[in-house]
Amino acid sequence: MSVEQAPRGASAAHWPRVIAHADMDAFYASVEVLDNPALRGLPVIVGGQSARGVVTSASYEARKFGVRSAMPTGQARKLCPQAIFVPGRMDRYVEISRVVRRVFESFSPIVEPLSLDEAFIDLTGTERLLGPPLDAACDLKRRVLEETGLVASVGVAPTKMAAKILSDMSKPDGLLAVAPEKIREFLTPLPVERLWGVGRVTLARMHECGIKTVGDLARRDPAELKSLFGAIGPHLHGLASGIDTRPVIADWQRKSYGEENTFAQDLALDSNEIRRVLIAHGDALARRLRADGVRAHTVTLKLKLARPLGGGRYPLITRSFSIDATTNDGPEISRVATQLLSKVGGNDKIRLVGVQVHQLERADGAQLGLFDTPSADNRDRKRDRLNRALDSVAKKFGAEAVTRGLARVERAAPTRRIK
Repeated sequence: MSVEQAPRGASAAHWPRVIAHADMDAFYASVEVLDNPALRGLPVIVGGQSARGVVTSASYEARKFGVRSAMPTGQARKLCPQAIFVPGRMDRYVEISRVVRRVFESFSPIVEPLSLDEAFIDLTGTERLLGPPLDAACDLKRRVLEETGLVASVGVAPTKMAAKILSDMSKPDGLLAVAPEKIREFLTPLPVERLWGVGRVTLARMHECGIKTVGDLARRDPAELKSLFGAIGPHLHGLASGIDTRPVIADWQRKSYGEENTFAQDLALDSNEIRRVLIAHGDALARRLRADGVRAHTVTLKLKLARPLGGGRYPLITRSFSIDATTNDGPEISRVATQLLSKVGGNDKIRLVGVQVHQLERADGAQLGLFDTPSADNRDRKRDRLNRALDSVAKKFGAEAVTRGLARVERAAPTRRIK
């Protein structure tokens, strides 16, 4: 087997790159157990409480029954009737996530977060300071545990894809690594769907062509793969051959933030409930932007139509609009999202609604509009003061201590992903 379990002291002298992928184990559920030790050892599910709720996280005790993230709550209840369901506390998860991120950044300045609970960390060239790769990875796991009380699984490899696969394989609370000369041997027996870019449709087509493993794909001719799968064919062949030159990118401008939730009942497009949810999501996104010191230029509305396509799939509609000046203001984000909603036609009812903001810039680097007036600037200053006051209240008493006259909205997990 080409995968090693964390023997300390192995040198990285022959590694062209050293990339770690760290992933917190059952993150949201683990935070709930951390804050409520009475839940330890029990099947805990974090997610929506309605019949159409979605599992955002499940403890490993619940996973033994087949419960998985993104699974409908109703299905999870059938699989694990004794499970303890708890609502998500996104502000708390974000708080812990920032501590985890600081630990990652203490090991390398090049950290590429994929979500609140996982990131790539480029350890290339850190051996003199941190020791060999596996020593550094062991220390990273230890530091995360010391700082948060939570465990992370880590994969170490010379490529991003291999590091990600290894961290998945090492769960829970594991550490696996593969050396550069063992990449092909490691990848060959894996199912081909392990490769990035092999989705449901591509996988079905590959199986029709007799491609079941990564090794099967690597043995095919790239020209043949291009004729079968288009431009992605040769790319996937390279990944299957252990060729993945993509760097770890510590580029905050490529992040996006999102909030979404599924309704207990399908709603008409002009429902006031949808507008109330857009306001709640706008406020939640704005708090997160301000906490991270960034502002957004583009707002995207996401709608899932209540028209089943089969296989648990539903049609998705997205609409985007870029505002003239970047913003971290909830009312402004909600206003744009509501305007986008008004431009969606059709008679379909809505199953899910989400709001995303992207094209970010540092808050201290935001440019003034060319035609900004003193009165407009004064309004912005007042709004900033109000937002800072609201943030202080939310930090002390919780995000729902002050709202704009809204009932509580059951939010899905927040997203912060590389696009």
